[in-house]
Amino acid sequence: MTDTDVLVVGAGPTGLTLAISLLNRGARVMIGDCLAAGANTSRAAAVNARTLEVLEGIDVSRRMVKAGLIAARFTMRHQTRILMPIDFSVLPTRYPYTLMISQATTEKLLVERLTELGGEVLRPKTLTHLTQGRDGVTAAFDDGEDIRARYVVGADGMHSTVRELAGIGFTGGEYPESFALADARLSGEAPDDEVILFYAVSGLNVLAPLPDGIHRIVAPIFDAPEEPSTEFVQSLLDARGFGPGRTQVREVLWGSRFRIHHRVADTYRAGRLVLAGDAAHVHSPAGGQGMNLGIQDAVALADALGEVLHGGSDTALDAYSAARRPIARQVLATTGRLTRLATLPKAARPIRNGAMRLAARVPAVRSGLAWRLSGLVYR
Repeated sequence: MTDTDVLVVGAGPTGLTLAISLLNRGARVMIGDCLAAGANTSRAAAVNARTLEVLEGIDVSRRMVKAGLIAARFTMRHQTRILMPIDFSVLPTRYPYTLMISQATTEKLLVERLTELGGEVLRPKTLTHLTQGRDGVTAAFDDGEDIRARYVVGADGMHSTVRELAGIGFTGGEYPESFALADARLSGEAPDDEVILFYAVSGLNVLAPLPDGIHRIVAPIFDAPEEPSTEFVQSLLDARGFGPGRTQVREVLWGSRFRIHHRVADTYRAGRLVLAGDAAHVHSPAGGQGMNLGIQDAVALADALGEVLHGGSDTALDAYSAARRPIARQVLATTGRLTRLATLPKAARPIRNGAMRLAARVPAVRSGLAWRLSGLVYR
């Protein structure tokens, strides 16, 4: 039986960040994932200022900034009209912007850093059972291997096996709409330095730049196609963009349909089992907070586990849960408000847009949104 200090289940951005942070502290760490290979699609793409700040400690921020695209502006619009400008440039941070970078690239950079520190991802590795004892946890896998760890962390996503085996509830619900997502090459009006939330009469649309001349489009749709076509994405941009014909879709590189839940784990800890990232919380993609919250969980949990592994009280893990869970609830509230604004009845949407323009005149409103969307409010 293999023995380690911490077993991390799940090798997405959260799990990788945690493993790197623990190796950086001299801990023995194993990390496994049920997938044979990492992500090869973009999925999460927006990295905020607070995430870049916390990743400095594991020497990943500079690599991400070099590989990503800096979007200095973040606006909420109706066609060409700005309803709410969000100014990150005034914030007290070295990263006064949104960094746009595909999740595949983020994971690649994290794996490179993990390898530099002597770690590796065990793939494919599917967890089947957990047995807790006084001094540790025995994890059983489908390949017949057992791993003994002092602590096991579930960073294994919304359908977390660790959370399920720990018996931790996942309270919340599901949005009625499905979401259409596409990465495309565009021409015409398609800024490469601005993340835009279009609040159109027909619904919400997110338009965000990615490196290599690609743009991400995300929109809630009741009958979203499984794989959005060029014609479908064009119709979205005509109805929920700068206006008909102002942006042209040249090529759809990748697309999908997904459902969004809004849920938070009832606790982040059950004995020697701890949760982080999507295993602990899921929410609307509005505002681009999901991966950011998970990475910040990972760094906070590494601090707590590092303290415990070096002889401190395991109440540090309770403190981690007590600190991070309310933050997740705040993020759910913020992203939920942005989503509800987008899905108001059609008759109410012109009134909504007028109210947003009025609210934008209040500096405290703009500043508050900038602090929340940048993640700096959670320092």
